[in-house]
Amino acid sequence: MIRFENVSVRYGDASEPTLRNLDLTIPEGELVLLVGPSGVGKSTLLGAVSGLVPHFTGGTLTGRVTVAGRDTRTHRPRELADVVGTVGQDPLAHFVTDTVEDELAYGMESLGLAPEVMRRRVEETLDLLGLAELRDRPIATLSGGQQQRVAIGSVLTPHPEVLVLDEPTSALDPAAAEDVLAVLQRLVHDLGTTVLLAEHRLERVVQYADRVLLLPEGTMGPPAEIMSISPVHPPVVALGRLAGWKPLPLTVRDARRTAGDLRSRLEARLTERAPEEPLLPHSAPARTPADPPRPGVDTAGRGWAGRIPKLWRRGTDTHAPVSDRLVDVDALGVRRGRVEALRRVDLRVRAGETVALMGRNGAGKSTLLNALVGTVTPTSGAVLVSGRVPHRTDPRELIRQVGLVPQEPRDLLYADTVAAECSAADSDAGAAPGTCRALVSELLPGVADDTHPRDLSEGQRLALALAVVLTGRPPLLLLDEPTRGLDYAAKARLVTHLRELATDGHAIVLATHDVELAAELAHRVVILAGGEVVADGPTAEVVVSSPAFSPQVAKILAPQPWLTVEQVREAL
Repeated sequence: MIRFENVSVRYGDASEPTLRNLDLTIPEGELVLLVGPSGVGKSTLLGAVSGLVPHFTGGTLTGRVTVAGRDTRTHRPRELADVVGTVGQDPLAHFVTDTVEDELAYGMESLGLAPEVMRRRVEETLDLLGLAELRDRPIATLSGGQQQRVAIGSVLTPHPEVLVLDEPTSALDPAAAEDVLAVLQRLVHDLGTTVLLAEHRLERVVQYADRVLLLPEGTMGPPAEIMSISPVHPPVVALGRLAGWKPLPLTVRDARRTAGDLRSRLEARLTERAPEEPLLPHSAPARTPADPPRPGVDTAGRGWAGRIPKLWRRGTDTHAPVSDRLVDVDALGVRRGRVEALRRVDLRVRAGETVALMGRNGAGKSTLLNALVGTVTPTSGAVLVSGRVPHRTDPRELIRQVGLVPQEPRDLLYADTVAAECSAADSDAGAAPGTCRALVSELLPGVADDTHPRDLSEGQRLALALAVVLTGRPPLLLLDEPTRGLDYAAKARLVTHLRELATDGHAIVLATHDVELAAELAHRVVILAGGEVVADGPTAEVVVSSPAFSPQVAKILAPQPWLTVEQVREAL
């Protein structure tokens, strides 16, 4: 179905090709997962299949790529549209129409399908992806995750032979991601669709893959075989490597069946501890009884709470001194047209505290962040950030108190090169020259100064936007899906930097669907549903009590209290 024959791709005056001498065959009816660090050419490979590389992106392609017998050198993307359906990293760049239902029908209209066929497929797709309630909504009013589902649905309705998906679950909540992956698996198994998929959140997708392609090496093989050598791998594989399990498990179920001996060793370590000794990750800062709870403390009553002091079994400390609070939200309500985005939300965040906002797509997480930074005006209730009302504060004053990295990092990037962006960030923040550039190099090494931000991968753009905001070291840092497009190594570097900021007294509020990030970083987790807070408490209590938001290690080693591979490594 897809054939690469000695394919190399080079952009502009780059000293090295993005893809080099790639030779592989992907047969019909397989789901192939692309893995590798950020910036190794996964998006370029996907673009070569759809014809966007080089016809749209520019650059030089040598060798030959054929899809269903069509040579992409001589067939432009429009001539492959009946065979290949593509969803890129940015759903907004994908949309042509204004409403959900029209977008789902547009591709079929372009191919000239009969109206009765279009109507049936639109209804099927609305149900498959949980979009029925959104059918008449303007796309511009949807959350990032809802937009991503619409983008995926719009390429499913024409029933292409090949699906090319770049980070398709990056903005989806865990339940929505499972739904999308189940649909893809059904297309592969029942209709023989070939799916080529790039994704950094491997814990979600690796078990669905028939084969895995590792870049930049170009090695392709069974998932377990490639995961044993891949520098990027999900927590279940990292735990398997640590424990010496062979073969490596790819699913929580397989790992649980193998984990008996590991649980016994960890139980022995727990028994050695004094009854009052907390089970905390080594990176958590020193704390006093008035501090917020920290990750790793199980308060969910799963058999371990008796080993942890009661003073750490708390959620929000509403009685903390007001001077310590950077965020005070009381009965916040926000209405956008007919949609009540937030309803009577209460939130307190203290200096040095990291809070993860979680919940399904459209729950109100981004709206809450925007209210904290003053870009959304409350309909009711009150919001204070460092004692200021955000939407009534001069932006030049507010920017020194709070910084927001939005879901779309390009919204913050306007210069022509990485060096120019960093120079402007240093100047705006009053920081020493080179501060922003050092942060970029720390978060994602290898990005050249003269690179245009639009030529970066989604993960690289995010790292640049993060560095621009972090340069100012605002007392309150707001992050909307901060790990979207980041590989595990880049995410680990980001976690290290955010922990240092929290230790220095900065408050961090992040909206995320990345349960592994919340387990590693957050002191508290706040879950939103339908615009309301439905849970607010210590990370271990909230995430472990919810199968949807529980990290892989917690599921594997339950009912023991471990949340991350790092905690297990230190305990052993």
